[in-house]
Amino acid sequence: MLSSNEKFEPLGNGIEIIVSDIHHFSTDTILLSDFAKPKASDYVVELGTGCGTMPLLWVRDKKIKEITAIDIQQDAIDMLTKSINHNIENGNDNCSCIKPMCADLKDLKGKCEFGKYNLVVCNPPYKLSGSGITNPDSKKLLARHEESCTLDDICETASHLLQFSGRLCICQRPERLADVMESMRKFSIEPKRLRLVQQRLCKEPKLFLLEGRYKGNRGFMQVLPTLFIENEHGDFSDEMKEIYGLYKEGRI
Repeated sequence: MLSSNEKFEPLGNGIEIIVSDIHHFSTDTILLSDFAKPKASDYVVELGTGCGTMPLLWVRDKKIKEITAIDIQQDAIDMLTKSINHNIENGNDNCSCIKPMCADLKDLKGKCEFGKYNLVVCNPPYKLSGSGITNPDSKKLLARHEESCTLDDICETASHLLQFSGRLCICQRPERLADVMESMRKFSIEPKRLRLVQQRLCKEPKLFLLEGRYKGNRGFMQVLPTLFIENEHGDFSDEMKEIYGLYKEGRI
């Protein structure tokens, strides 16, 4: 079942995900998953799902109405499909609500129903196309640099997919906060909830989590308390332990 470079990673509560050296996940993925938290009745789309970590984390404890997990790379979608089948075979039927789709997020007309979804989530490439040292591996390049999609592409696609007041949740590096907010407003998505993430008290923020509402009223953005990954002793903070939840077993 597994390719030579693939392995199972436990996510807790009996859910396992297949990861590889190309398609895996980080703390950022777990933080965005917790920040976005769909309701059981939601129709959800994840843009750039990779190996499908967020959908599998969401269904760990409850079944969501429908999660469409989209990625442009067929091998990532194949890995997620195998993960879904593996978990269903092991009695985790919640995973049956996840619908993997190999597609370009800029070309979803006729593939996803526009105006249907309560939530769109994306953990986008952090680096601008052509910036910094680019990775010669094309798959890693797609994951880290805006080669196949830009912030405008993500926000425009979300504006088509979301129903009125539907949520777009995204994470990015703090230096790109203005870019994300500008792009959201360009496509009628109003920034409504912001949270900064710091490694520890003496460090600068390393990440932000932002929620926008499609056709929401302007202004009145809620700025949440900063999320600290570590406490003063260098251990995971109590909130991080809570966010990691069942995944933390054997790791914290």
